[in-house]
Amino acid sequence: IAGLGRSFNIMIGRIKELLDSKVREQENLQKAEFRALQAQINPHFLYNTLDTIIWMAEAKQNDRVIEIVSALSRFFRISLSKGKDWITIQEEIDRTKSYLTIQKMRYRDILDYTIEADDALLGEPTLKLILQPLVENAIYHGIKNKRGGGAINVRVGKQGADQIIFEVMDNGIGMPAEKLA
Repeated sequence: IAGLGRSFNIMIGRIKELLDSKVREQENLQKAEFRALQAQINPHFLYNTLDTIIWMAEAKQNDRVIEIVSALSRFFRISLSKGKDWITIQEEIDRTKSYLTIQKMRYRDILDYTIEADDALLGEPTLKLILQPLVENAIYHGIKNKRGGGAINVRVGKQGADQIIFEVMDNGIGMPAEKLA
């Protein structure tokens, strides 16, 4: 019976090790998928921005070239953030502002935006790349094909005692109920 007990305890220890290993493996997989998503987003955006810079330079719009290159530099400085996946809400808002500055220069006549955030939350940590993909979707699927100007409103606030809410709203073309379902 004692031998059976020892074998049982060894088996339980081994099962716990396997479960811990599986949890770590899943966490690493999620991190890799997140980094792959980041790698896909940045090149597409960079190519379009560089095309815009070339067009502005050819049109000798030096002040606008300086503004868009400065915004692009801020955007990537925060994106890299020394390899950290977590940044402050303020940094994520600054990154999103840089993105919107670039897009506003690309879509001069059709894009306007506002960003509102509870000052008490600006130092709180958030996962990097929370807002910008949502804003990008609002531009490409809501505003880009809308006749006339479009507006994006980004809000960061608190809900309840322990929840932070990120909202991205646009006044774009919307979508049919069937597609939403």
